[in-house]
Amino acid sequence: MQSTFRIGLYAGIVVAAALGLWLAQLWQEENQVRLHSEHLLRKIEARNWSGAGDFMAGDYRDDWGDDRTLVLDRLRLVLRSFASLTITAADPQVRLDPPTGNWSAKIQIGGTGGEFVPEVVARVNSLTEPFELDWRRESWAPWDWKLIRVRNPALKISGQIY
Repeated sequence: MQSTFRIGLYAGIVVAAALGLWLAQLWQEENQVRLHSEHLLRKIEARNWSGAGDFMAGDYRDDWGDDRTLVLDRLRLVLRSFASLTITAADPQVRLDPPTGNWSAKIQIGGTGGEFVPEVVARVNSLTEPFELDWRRESWAPWDWKLIRVRNPALKISGQIY
């Protein structure tokens, strides 16, 4: 009986150590910026606007003058004509400057749908500059990152699209 307790104790210690190592790797700042960026793109791809909004800080601003509400409205308006949508990030890079992090990648989209879909796909896929997503750690929690800015100097948005 005593050896069974000892085996169980050692097994518990090994499992706890393995879990601790896995969580430490998962919660590294660089990994969190990468994962948050990937999850945001999946939410947009699925047109889950409340889910995408959950990733964005209340003080979000981008280079096109959009705040959090306006960017979600624009995405909803442009992407509603897609019957299917895929978003692919090529060669993503992460840079950290705590408490902020930057994710950049050339984004390609594909999809089918309404008459404007080929124009949107062609415009995004022709961009030569990568998209940059700036993230800020919001609290002590290692998973609490919010998107504060998106940039792409090659993307020009003129006037209202409404």
